[in-house]
Amino acid sequence: QVQLVESGGGLVQDGGSLRLSCAASGHTLTLSSYVMGWFRQAPGKEREFVAAISPNGNRTYYADSVKGRFTISRDNSKNTGYLQMNGLKPENTAVYYCAVHLAGSHYDWDTGYWGQGTQVTVSS
Repeated sequence: QVQLVESGGGLVQDGGSLRLSCAASGHTLTLSSYVMGWFRQAPGKEREFVAAISPNGNRTYYADSVKGRFTISRDNSKNTGYLQMNGLKPENTAVYYCAVHLAGSHYDWDTGYWGQGTQVTVSS
């Protein structure tokens, strides 16, 4: 089992920045075996992909809507992942979730682990 705890959410003004953190724990956790991602869900909308990072951090992937503004990173020695969000807009208001899944073709987000989420609110 893997437990994920997000932090760093809050209220920020239009154009502001926030840094989300995702702390992973588990009895036999080796975070470097997992792909890590961030997702978000706004009120009344479906959950959507934001960003992902490969197990060793050398590859990153972003939704088109956040490219150039958000940066995903990880520190496997600390079992922690991050999402730096700059240039936030009101439409970025959502609950942001961290997720991990084992690397390999047999695994995906549906077979992985999810945190409880952290609220990000961007005021205009």
